Amino acid sequence: MGGFQCKPAKPLPEHLEEFVQSSGEHGVIIMSLGTLIGELPHDLADLIAAAFAKLPQKVIWRYKGDRPATLGHNTMLVDWMPQNDLLGHSKIKLFVAHGGTNGVQEAIYHGVPIVGLPLIFDQRDNIFRIEVRGAGKLIDIFSMNEDIFFQGIQEVLNEPSYRMNMQRLSRLHRDQPMKPLENAIFWIEFVMRHKGAAHLRTESYKMPWYSYHSVDVMLFLVGVVLIILGTFAALIRCFCSMCLRKKSKCDLKKSK
Repeated sequence: MGGFQCKPAKPLPEHLEEFVQSSGEHGVIIMSLGTLIGELPHDLADLIAAAFAKLPQKVIWRYKGDRPATLGHNTMLVDWMPQNDLLGHSKIKLFVAHGGTNGVQEAIYHGVPIVGLPLIFDQRDNIFRIEVRGAGKLIDIFSMNEDIFFQGIQEVLNEPSYRMNMQRLSRLHRDQPMKPLENAIFWIEFVMRHKGAAHLRTESYKMPWYSYHSVDVMLFLVGVVLIILGTFAALIRCFCSMCLRKKSKCDLKKSK
């Protein structure tokens, strides 16, 4: 049930709100690589921090590793942040993310463009889908350098089409008769009320395993192919036999 966790933003904690408001007209970038990736190799963290330090925007970076040596005064490191509430804040300009499903859906819900640094699992595919829709940019974290990362951020920040495309996706995502969580609750209760809702079950569950997995179809096709190959082989063998008999007759006549 896509987007069930998305909801309107709540007020930020006082220290975060103060930091966000201090960004002025430039706004804020937030970065998080999810709960599984709390820290990065020192050289990678340093180049990310150095790129952030060049920006006029303020940056809130969820990072649990050692403080990068190149960290700028515009960047706040936090162990945890209210991601949904930050994405819903009017001053958030960009989300640097790993491409996890929840983060991507929250960014779509709030209309915030993404610079994606996919690492594992389905993250590359998620960011690729955002990129082809013009709502973000994918950067290969394993081959990027400071300049590539900085230019990628600048491109998404300064090209209005990225935000416009993400806001279009946001409007599509929100235009539903009921919220995703309410929809999920309705269907769970519907199935409970109707004793499993047998009328909604697919007929495929009644099929024998060999039909469900199309084993019978595959055996039939294999049989057809074998018959064709066998017939073709028999014709070739017959043709070769005829040729050999003709050759034998010719040789016999010559010997006489």
